[in-house]
Amino acid sequence: MAQHATSLPAARLGRPVGASGAGSSVGGVVLVLPDGDPVSARRPSPVSYASALPLARRLARAGRDDGLVAHLVRYRGRGWNGGDARLAADAEWAAEEVVRRYGDVPVCLAGHGMGGRAALRAAGHSTVNCVLSLAPWLPEEDVAAEPEPVKQLVGRRVLIVHGTNDARSDPELSFRLAARAKKTNRDTCRFEVHSDGHGLRQHRAEVLALAADFVKGSLFTHPYARPVADALAAPPPLGLRMPLAAGFGKSLKS
Repeated sequence: MAQHATSLPAARLGRPVGASGAGSSVGGVVLVLPDGDPVSARRPSPVSYASALPLARRLARAGRDDGLVAHLVRYRGRGWNGGDARLAADAEWAAEEVVRRYGDVPVCLAGHGMGGRAALRAAGHSTVNCVLSLAPWLPEEDVAAEPEPVKQLVGRRVLIVHGTNDARSDPELSFRLAARAKKTNRDTCRFEVHSDGHGLRQHRAEVLALAADFVKGSLFTHPYARPVADALAAPPPLGLRMPLAAGFGKSLKS
C-alpha cells in the first residue's frame, strides 16, 4: 500500500478558466473540487474532473467582468480516507497556492459530492470567502464519533444544494449539517432540487444559474437574486429547505 501511495501525483491546480491568470487582473478565484470516494488509494478519476468542468466554465463566465478565475483542483488521489481527510487537505493546499499565485484575493470553494464535503471542511482557510457545496457526501451520523465540524464556516457565506432523490449522499444529512451551521453562521442557506439525483443533471441549468448568482454575490457583492437573498435571511428550517424553482436564472444576466 505504501509503495502504491508514493506513485500518486502531487496536488495541483488545473489550467485557469476565465481571466488571463495575471495576478493584477484577477479579482477572485473559484477552486472547483471534483467528486471522489470515501475510501480509495487509486488515482483521481478523470470522469470526476470532466464532470466538474462545466461548473468551472459557468462560474468563470459569470464573473468575467470582475476578473474571476476558476481552477479545477487536481487531487493527489480520489479517496477521503477517514481521518486523513485527504481531499480537504488538498483543498487547503489549493487555497494556499492561490495566495502564492494571485495574492490577497477572495476565494470560493465549490465542490460536488465528496468535493462538496471538502469545500465545507476546508472553509477555515483565511482566504476563503464563501462555500458552494453541491450534493455533499457526508458520513452517517454516529453517536460514538465526532459530528462533521461546522465551526470553520463562521464568517463565510455558505450555499448547499441537494437533490431530494440523491441515492448516493443522503440529503437529510446535509440539512442537519446546515441546521447546525446556521446556529453560529447566519449566512448559511440550502436549496433543495426536487426529484433530482446526485449528479443534479435533471435541473442542471437552474443549478448552474444558482451557483453563479451566489458566487457573484458573495465574492463581488453583487445583489443576490431574490430567492438567494430570502434563503440567507430566512430562519431555519425555511432557509434550509428552499426549493429551487424551475427556470431559475432565465431572467438573470450572467
